[in-house]
Amino acid sequence: MKKKYLLAPGPTPVPEHVALEMAQPMMHHRTPQFSAIFAEAASAAKYLFQTEQDVLILAATGTGGMEGCITNLFSPGDKVLAVNGGKFGERWGKISQAYGMQVVWINVEWGQAVDPAVVKAALEKEPDIKGILVQASETSTGVAHPIEELSKLTRDRDDLLLIVDGITGLGVFDLPMDKWGIDAMVTGSQKALELPPGLALVALSAKAWKFADQSKCPHFYFDFKKEKKNLADKTSAYTPAVSLVIGLRRVLKDIQEEGLENVFKRHDRLARATRAAVQALGLKLIAPSAPADSLTGVFVPEGVDGAKLVKSLRDDFGVTMAGGQDQWKGKIVRIAHLGYIDTFDTITAIASLEMALKKHGHNVELGKGVAAAQEILLEAY
Repeated sequence: MKKKYLLAPGPTPVPEHVALEMAQPMMHHRTPQFSAIFAEAASAAKYLFQTEQDVLILAATGTGGMEGCITNLFSPGDKVLAVNGGKFGERWGKISQAYGMQVVWINVEWGQAVDPAVVKAALEKEPDIKGILVQASETSTGVAHPIEELSKLTRDRDDLLLIVDGITGLGVFDLPMDKWGIDAMVTGSQKALELPPGLALVALSAKAWKFADQSKCPHFYFDFKKEKKNLADKTSAYTPAVSLVIGLRRVLKDIQEEGLENVFKRHDRLARATRAAVQALGLKLIAPSAPADSLTGVFVPEGVDGAKLVKSLRDDFGVTMAGGQDQWKGKIVRIAHLGYIDTFDTITAIASLEMALKKHGHNVELGKGVAAAQEILLEAY
């Protein structure tokens, strides 16, 4: 027998009680019964986003929500600034280019957060930029970008939006949409929301909705104004992912019961424990100066093939982590902390990493990383 553990930054584990709730018999999506569930989920999502604005629930992955932000808020030829510090920052720019936007790229070294002063200088150089596109947590590197500082560049301007990919940030660390003045924020169901893939949630500020009134970009399925109109009738424009919405309602109840502050503390504790553990093992962190609490990225030791290590963790030890992408393929391991992950998942992650490293010829002191993690994890008890 081999028990399996899912400790990659998406999809993440689904709690048993949520899976059971989603397993109930299918109901029709155009009924008062489902409309009540849909409305409850949409209302509870405001707590997660920390906003008074509507939260749209789309049958899509997070990338669908990202694409919808571009097509609903801008027009072909508009100029947008994309913070490119990893695969998902790059995605913002590629989506924009696909719809005819002019992309001003700010390329950030992988493992580093963007400097707000560099963004400010770009805005001063090109004052016709209409949107800043950025990740709260760059999943490919484990970096947290300084969203609050960036929001200070946009909140007092009527002609400039801050659009945030919160797919591995929302529900992990504090991203108060209304307080900071974030204009559009996206998340996906398979991350901190502890659900299977298939839902994108998007909220827009009042300023962003004005941009939507002016947008001339073609869109049909991802039509935010149509979704907003249907949300007022407690439904979606097109067929919703019924089972996932049922699960979403349950997860959002759980988050409210735990409390956002406690949710943030839990992710912070797991992240600090993991970082302490890998450093105790002599491993180098990817993002030491701006780590996101959603995941920890670590370089594999010299002489160890990272791709083989990740494969061995999954196939030999039953523990799924994530490897690297592009120039970091075969060079890093990414360990998740987000969603339905707790103390002993983290211990399992570190223990299996120690054992796999030893199996692959690296001289590691078994238990050293686990002990370092335990010292921090004890804070919860």
